[in-house]
Amino acid sequence: MWRFPNVIYIVRPGDSLYKIASQYGVSIEEIVNINGIVGTTIYPGQRLIIPVAFYTVRQGDSLYRLAQKFNTTVESIMVLNNLASPALRIGQRLQIPQYSEAVVNVERANIRRGPGINFPIEAVMVRGAKLPIVNTSNNWYEVALFNGSRGWISKNIVDFNVYGVSLPLANILGFYTLEEGPALPSSYESFVNNKGEISQLALFMFRIDADNPTEIEKFGGDFTNEYVEDLIRIAHENNIRIVPVIHNLLYEKGDVTVAKNTVKTMLATAQSRAAFIQNIIELIEGYGFDGVNIDIEDVYLEDSVRLSAFYRELGRALDERGYFLSASVPSRISDEPFNPFSDPFQYAPIGAAVDEFVVMLYNEHGWPGSGPGPVVSIGWMDRVLRYTMTKMPRDKIIAAVSVFGFDFNLDTGRNTYVTYQMAIDRAQQYNAQIIFDEETQTPMYSYVDEQGQRHEVWFEDSRSIQAKVQKAWDLGIKGIALWRLGMEDPAIWTMLRDEVVVRKDRDN
Repeated sequence: MWRFPNVIYIVRPGDSLYKIASQYGVSIEEIVNINGIVGTTIYPGQRLIIPVAFYTVRQGDSLYRLAQKFNTTVESIMVLNNLASPALRIGQRLQIPQYSEAVVNVERANIRRGPGINFPIEAVMVRGAKLPIVNTSNNWYEVALFNGSRGWISKNIVDFNVYGVSLPLANILGFYTLEEGPALPSSYESFVNNKGEISQLALFMFRIDADNPTEIEKFGGDFTNEYVEDLIRIAHENNIRIVPVIHNLLYEKGDVTVAKNTVKTMLATAQSRAAFIQNIIELIEGYGFDGVNIDIEDVYLEDSVRLSAFYRELGRALDERGYFLSASVPSRISDEPFNPFSDPFQYAPIGAAVDEFVVMLYNEHGWPGSGPGPVVSIGWMDRVLRYTMTKMPRDKIIAAVSVFGFDFNLDTGRNTYVTYQMAIDRAQQYNAQIIFDEETQTPMYSYVDEQGQRHEVWFEDSRSIQAKVQKAWDLGIKGIALWRLGMEDPAIWTMLRDEVVVRKDRDN
């Protein structure tokens, strides 16, 4: 297993694996294994991940040169290594910072366009907002912001944190919905109470209009523009990227024909795709979102090529305007036909077109006829991600995992959806013993109901989500997404605060 590195290296003319390995103090084998290189051939412009956790000082090294080499700051190296002075000695072993952040410690803090109070204000953050540090100048930090831009904040109004490899680092994407019923509350309380442990927020509140498939309609219940604008304000004040999810789901219960036909019509021509893209841009700009997440799931196989073309065209249009593009895509494990649900999705062209590829891992079990088992086992997660990593850079990949579970009736073959709290309440109701299945890294229990029917309940808790965060870190991907906020084990947030470094994007 390896840890997510802090160095991305672009191969230059004249480079070799030996030269690059020597430059960063790692082995050729490590570079080859991490990047999946076959043989020893590399080419100019190739993007390589260099896994550097420690570095041994050499002749001519300085803290400034090391900070430049490892994309960090002198202050970060000194603090992480408890250095009292910038002087180095040959042979000294230094831990390389993986991530540095400034955390606002006043009620409101101005982010400026340059390192001084005379520069215009770029954004305003509130207490607790976490800002990735990308540079320093005198008494100011240059920080990365939610919308992909950068700004400057005074060192006098923030706390400084730097992290090595003692804890996993992960982006946490939270999916947000409105209330779905008495047992399925909205995501609002979960979001506002745990802002420090969320990197991105995606609002599952918009859908392709089935009657006019180049148009976008509101979804999920009655909500006002002011409601959305308030979520955007809260997110931005806490340096959280926020995007709408635009999907093609839940038109008719149990029937995906409308969903497939809606997408077919939208994809049909370059003109229809362009009209839809223009409406996406107007939605982003109308509310002040930072980009969009496209969650197209039900597609005819014959529309596969046009779907990839849509992502390329949308990616170009959003990139021109500085907006972020995320795609939520069903799980695949090979290039061969695997599942009619996921077969239409071509990972390589979609991955090339987007800034972020959210691979939806849920429903390994839970679909009709699946039989009992975890929604996302650690083995399934590993299998899907290892395939995905062969199609795109690892730091684009987000593993979308469930926080819910299923109650499987072993006698009828049916299953029902359960939140964490529903699963716990049911275990108490039937005096069932919850066990943690080590093989799948998932909690479960069995019980017999009042009709004498046997059940198995598989769900998620803080321990299972921690295992998935660790898997994401071990594989070197960007992080995980939680479907969805409001259904989770509350202890997840304590775990993320204490056992994980929740990071924001430094570069978009």
